[in-house]
Amino acid sequence: MTKQTHPLARATLPGLEARYRAEIRFKYIGLVAVAFSLVFLFFLIGGIAIKGVGAFFKTDVQLEITKELIAEHGSDSYTLLRETLLYNLPEAKGRLGHKDAYKMIAAGADDELEKVMANLGETSDIFKVWLPVSDTIDMAYKADLAEDMLGTLTASQQKWLQSWADNGRLRMSFNWNFLTKGDSRDPERAGIGGAFLGSVMSLLVCLILSFIVGIFAAIYLEEFAPKNKLTAFLEVNINNLATVPSIIFGLLGLAVFLNLFGLPRSSAIVGGMVLSLMTLPTIIITSRVSLQAVPPSIREAALGLGASQIQAVFHHVLPLAIPGMLTGTILGMARALGETAPLLMIGMVAFIVDPPLGFMDPATALPVQVFLWSDSPERAFAEKTSGAILVLLVFLLFMNLTAILLRKKLEKKW
Repeated sequence: MTKQTHPLARATLPGLEARYRAEIRFKYIGLVAVAFSLVFLFFLIGGIAIKGVGAFFKTDVQLEITKELIAEHGSDSYTLLRETLLYNLPEAKGRLGHKDAYKMIAAGADDELEKVMANLGETSDIFKVWLPVSDTIDMAYKADLAEDMLGTLTASQQKWLQSWADNGRLRMSFNWNFLTKGDSRDPERAGIGGAFLGSVMSLLVCLILSFIVGIFAAIYLEEFAPKNKLTAFLEVNINNLATVPSIIFGLLGLAVFLNLFGLPRSSAIVGGMVLSLMTLPTIIITSRVSLQAVPPSIREAALGLGASQIQAVFHHVLPLAIPGMLTGTILGMARALGETAPLLMIGMVAFIVDPPLGFMDPATALPVQVFLWSDSPERAFAEKTSGAILVLLVFLLFMNLTAILLRKKLEKKW
């Protein structure tokens, strides 16, 4: 008679039920942790977006200009702007009234008026033009004339703003100057165009130097360098450099690139070279790991078929390791994009108005621009700061997406 066997079940094995319950608990703890992280990220990005979306829009007011004003002050756009404001705000009397009226319009609106005047025809006695308002009026209108924003205005300015809003003389338009112009002391004219261009130039220099040098250094150390005390010393120091604070690389750049070699201070090429020093250890380490991940059979098969060591590495091993190397490059460039401390040490914190035209021109970077604006007392710069952070995040997302697509395209199966 054969002995009957019973299938394994939770009830037949002691402690199995408790282990299953512990596994379920661990699963739900992990789900809660992921959900908490997503909620935190949502509130963080959402808070920045709510504050920064206003930086991409500006408020314009419609003003009337007569032929008489143009004939009298047409050659001086600054005086014409002031006289136009007083014509549209006849209640502004006396020195204080004129001062309140002048503060209703943005700094640099005379330049906008000069551009508009060049396109005006002569078919009417009264012309209507749209000009940007000041930062305080802009923020009050964006906040739907909230009490906390109106509190920064005088009684006359509140009355004029309410009148403009009721008469439909205010409109919202996309603020192209925020994306194209350089920095300014006036919030209405401040833009991230110069900082964005400086970041692109610096990252381009960093990518060229760190990727090429990092890849070849990793290939040499992993495939060709003899295993002795010298290479062991280099490997230890490369691993240590990956943990060095970024400001140390800024001091190194200050001492070597600026003081020793005399390169231009606050230039994109120096910023890129400093950032490349900082990202090189990360790229070398991840590239070596990628080379180690390639099966030894690939090398052995190439060598067995008569390929030299260089041919085996560059024709067979390197194409399989490139996707992992791009991952290391993504990590290094992402860190470089958000760094501020090393750039401060080489002078990229300087007040740069004009966007750089070359790699040797004075420039700043997006993280430094965020740092500068966050310390400004004007309330409008808080909006500009959040807007610059949004552009920085989109720039980082675009850069990572491009690298991921390249990695997928170059990825090969074995």
